[in-house]
Amino acid sequence: MREVSQHLLAELRHQRALNEKLAYECALLKRLKFAAKSERHSADQRNLLEEELDGDLAAVEHEIEQLRPEPAAIEKQQPRRAPLPANLPRREIRHEPTSTTCSTPGCGCQLKRIGEDVAEKLDYVPGVFSVERHIRGKWACAQCQTLTQVPVAAHVIDKGIPTAGLLAQVLVAKYADHQPLYRQENIFARAGLAIPRSTLAQWVGTCGARLQPLVDALKTEVLGHRVLHGDETPVAMLKPGNGKTHRAYLWAYAPGAFEGMKAVVYDFCESRAGEHARTFLGDWRGSLICDDYAGYKASFSLGVTEAGCLAHARRKFFELHAANKSQIAEFALQQFARVYEIEREVQNTPAPQRLQVRQQHSRPILDALHQWMVLQRQQVAGNSATAKALDYSLKRWAALTRFIDDPQLPADNNWIENQIRPIAIGRSNWLFAGSLRAGQRAAAVMSLIQSARMNGHDPYAYLKDVLTRLPTHKASRIDELLPHHWQPGAI
Repeated sequence: MREVSQHLLAELRHQRALNEKLAYECALLKRLKFAAKSERHSADQRNLLEEELDGDLAAVEHEIEQLRPEPAAIEKQQPRRAPLPANLPRREIRHEPTSTTCSTPGCGCQLKRIGEDVAEKLDYVPGVFSVERHIRGKWACAQCQTLTQVPVAAHVIDKGIPTAGLLAQVLVAKYADHQPLYRQENIFARAGLAIPRSTLAQWVGTCGARLQPLVDALKTEVLGHRVLHGDETPVAMLKPGNGKTHRAYLWAYAPGAFEGMKAVVYDFCESRAGEHARTFLGDWRGSLICDDYAGYKASFSLGVTEAGCLAHARRKFFELHAANKSQIAEFALQQFARVYEIEREVQNTPAPQRLQVRQQHSRPILDALHQWMVLQRQQVAGNSATAKALDYSLKRWAALTRFIDDPQLPADNNWIENQIRPIAIGRSNWLFAGSLRAGQRAAAVMSLIQSARMNGHDPYAYLKDVLTRLPTHKASRIDELLPHHWQPGAI
């Protein structure tokens, strides 16, 4: 009996130690998962391994659950799940007893069905290919020997095997889901049909060329607005000849957040030189909302009005406060928060009312903040982190506060940063752009995909419809196929 007691005591100690270890690991994973969300206006991207943290959390919580004794008398409360969509096809699997005779000893009566319990589970089958058989009947006149045959509608790739639906799938997988062609080749092979990546690449190249007129028309409409957002993000590009990569840039331009048009145009360039921004903007003269990058300065000297990003100014103080809990940074953050609270209130109001509220409430806050910054700058060392945070705002104060006098200007550049975020996240899958042409093709297709998303469209449905209609669509009416004009089911 004593040996049994010692064994049970040792096992209990082991269970407690394991439970404490798992509880600590669970708390650590939760801190890693949720710590990145503490800064509301941060431009930092979410951890790309967040989905791995979710998996680890689920595994650890399952192990903890297994260690907990569950009293038989207490019924475990199950979480309430949303019902599965009614439009999904359903396959019924019946579970009935093999015999309908009562198995109780000495009974033997016939059982009567009194109801049923139904549990639904979500299943998935990888993509299944289907074949369109285009059968063209031949009709001949017996008297005049005339042959009549209805032609097949034109396709984007006339002499190839892909339909518009398959082409749309390849484009969306590559440029929206960031699946390189070699991965798609493997996915298609598992679904029963091997399509070489060289063939997929030819399809992508052809579609990119056919879709370019839409992107040109989209750019023209974007440049027709008085207020634009501008931003850029680095992308590695393969140098021809030596097999090495260098840093290229994907520039992004979108109408202002308060403009009526929702769209974005990406421009892939070999460098971050300001000449690329000048080339894209051309003769456009309006208000450009951007960060403090020097590449935009030449455009400002040519008549473009600079509008600053208040979120960038705020971020400098946030980083300062996160580093050393600076009281100066804390006060600045409080004032920025007051301005952003006003912006949230006027976000959906008409322009005249937005201007009135900004003049009445935001201007006094920002004027007082500017005076306070000037005084604080006189009291801190010139090479300190605090001085750098103050200088960023003070040197660009006119641009940062230009939105006060223009109701069409948003307070920051977050609108375009949200549109460029999918590109930044997808870089981990691209590795690099194979060439300047490949980068420009990617920018063109991604412009259409992201613009479709901004207008609430499914990118696959949009591209499938456009690729179906494009071969016979009149060039003079190309604007009808742009994402902000496109109507689903227009075929």
